[in-house]
Amino acid sequence: MDSVDSVLGMENVDVERFIADGFIKVDQVVPREVGDEARALLWQQIGLSPDDPAGWTQPVVWAADLTGVGPFGQFMASPRLHAALDAIAGPGGWHRRGSVGNIPIRFPRVPPADDRGWHVDSNTQRADGSWGVSRRPATLLLLVLFSEVGKDDAPTRIRVGSQRDLVEVLDDDEVRDPMQMGPIFDEVGRDRAVALATGGPGDAYVVHPFAVHAAQEHFGTEPRFMAQMPVLLTAPLAPGNRTPLARAINW
Repeated sequence: MDSVDSVLGMENVDVERFIADGFIKVDQVVPREVGDEARALLWQQIGLSPDDPAGWTQPVVWAADLTGVGPFGQFMASPRLHAALDAIAGPGGWHRRGSVGNIPIRFPRVPPADDRGWHVDSNTQRADGSWGVSRRPATLLLLVLFSEVGKDDAPTRIRVGSQRDLVEVLDDDEVRDPMQMGPIFDEVGRDRAVALATGGPGDAYVVHPFAVHAAQEHFGTEPRFMAQMPVLLTAPLAPGNRTPLARAINW
């Protein structure tokens, strides 16, 4: 990565907004046409057509990029994205991903999936290799958009500032099953404002591992293509770390 591009990219990240809100949007980590190309490949992968709504019968269809080739690799190699991650997790504070991973595609005009509860993603690996949620997260969350996502297009909902609420209810040593934490997630940050992860192809969001978020029903007309992936930190987050990730939870 070019060092000048990295510095300029870091300067364009509103770190104080991330600390306050628990997430930040990064516009155009790749040009829009790269996002369009990725979306075209995903249509091919799932065997459906943007021109044939009759085939849109499921609320969610899962696709994946497991190789990082073509436009997906351009997303993962983006200097602008890398600079944003440096600004939030600190230079050298995160591991580069080679591929995008799983990509849920949400379709309109059908009954919604029952997967829209408030939650945070698993962020801590146990000794047996399984994952859960703890007060020492080893990941942050990255959202990458491959289509237009307006307010009616099932954008991810984020409770603004909820990362500071969740850290107060987690234990230092216990790794909890997020599937058993539904009532906790429902309550954490419930009085906070809700932001919508909207944007266009090529945009991304860097999200704190404790920011409570949720999917929502698709009220628009065109399918929504968005990846949601963990980015591994080089060390679990802990008090004394002075990155924006730590400052966002008052550590």
